[in-house]
Amino acid sequence: MPFIHADRDVAEPSLHSRQTVITGVTVTPVAFTDPPLLNTVGVHEPFALRAVLQVSTDAGVTGLGETYGDAGHLQRLRLAAEAVVGADPFNTNDLRARVTRALAADTVAGGHGMSGMVTGSSTADRVLSPFDVAALDIQGRILGVPVSELLGGRVRDAVPFSGYLFYKWAGHPAGAEDSWGEALDPDGIVAQARRMVDDYGFTALKLKGGVVEPDAEAEAVEALRAEFPALPLRIDPNGAWTVETSVRIGRRLEGVLEYLEDPTPGIQGMAAVRNQVNLPLATNMCVVSFADLPPALAAGAVDVVLSDHHFWGGLRRSQTLAGIAETFGLGLSMHSNSHLGISLAAMVHLAAATPNLDYACDTHWPWKDPDEDVVQPGVLSVAHGAVAVPAGPGLGVEIDPDGLDRLHRQYLDCGLRERDDTGYMRRVQPGYELASPRW
Repeated sequence: MPFIHADRDVAEPSLHSRQTVITGVTVTPVAFTDPPLLNTVGVHEPFALRAVLQVSTDAGVTGLGETYGDAGHLQRLRLAAEAVVGADPFNTNDLRARVTRALAADTVAGGHGMSGMVTGSSTADRVLSPFDVAALDIQGRILGVPVSELLGGRVRDAVPFSGYLFYKWAGHPAGAEDSWGEALDPDGIVAQARRMVDDYGFTALKLKGGVVEPDAEAEAVEALRAEFPALPLRIDPNGAWTVETSVRIGRRLEGVLEYLEDPTPGIQGMAAVRNQVNLPLATNMCVVSFADLPPALAAGAVDVVLSDHHFWGGLRRSQTLAGIAETFGLGLSMHSNSHLGISLAAMVHLAAATPNLDYACDTHWPWKDPDEDVVQPGVLSVAHGAVAVPAGPGLGVEIDPDGLDRLHRQYLDCGLRERDDTGYMRRVQPGYELASPRW
């Protein structure tokens, strides 16, 4: 059963609204299986949480959105769902205003979907994002054009992604070894990368760091360079290193990495590293909202911003970020959290219509069970390291009712209501200490 459904009678639409208004929003929390992927705050639990939005209109057209599934975020989505009923899906300015007003008295704690690694982004933008995506999906379906055309037209027919490498256990402690097996040393990381490249054709590789001692992670990057001499490489320690460690490892990896992502916490820390390392610095932690851009630019803290429409208020506001990046000479790529097909479709349409997308985007797609999704199969796949832009109207994907029901029942049965990488790690290793920076 759906988690919530907001619905009420609405006034007769006016001509300017193309005779279309939002009549109801259904928000369904879902859970899908996740491997034990390690990071600086802990380890992924056996299930990842997401929320699926179905935004209905009086035109008989339903738009799709996807976002975080943590309990606090779901409460905010409920407030926003009630507020957008009666809105014109073509008027995204009004949609944003309605969401902002609905959250004005928000006192809900938590629900950021990132296990505490990123908490400084705009709450209103996080909540707005799936409604913005769903509105664009509705617009595209009504007009008979893909979302990428609504965003200005695609400049690429397929969007390149990077192979996302993780230190990981062989399997969850209470379960069997998964098909990926263990990766806790350079040999394990290289083997994982080889499978990523062979199975998906990735032409760039990113290692999630902040897990083992920094020199060991540098050794893993150097092993990747030896195995894949032509592929761009990145590492993301999620702010696990001090400025001093970041400078030392950064200098060691100069000429090896295409960029170093969030080696140390905060804008000032990143600026200190940037002043001492001849290597581009990227971020998805110290610049996660529009309010972060002025101080980061003033400090010269970053060279590359990793966009994420789930943080930045959807696809239109992510285009605003792209324009700012172009104006100030910042590189641009795209961050990923564990996600399903609606998010991947939105990412692909946005990236396809963003001319100054300078680097292959991140995605967790290979880590997801291919049999678990909420969209019908056959549209989205990674081939030659890229995802082709869906050609159908709107997002170009359709809901799979059976898949949605199955993953909702899995949500109800799994018992998880918050992403808690640290808590899960402490259940496995009771003495685990959370520290930022760690080394």
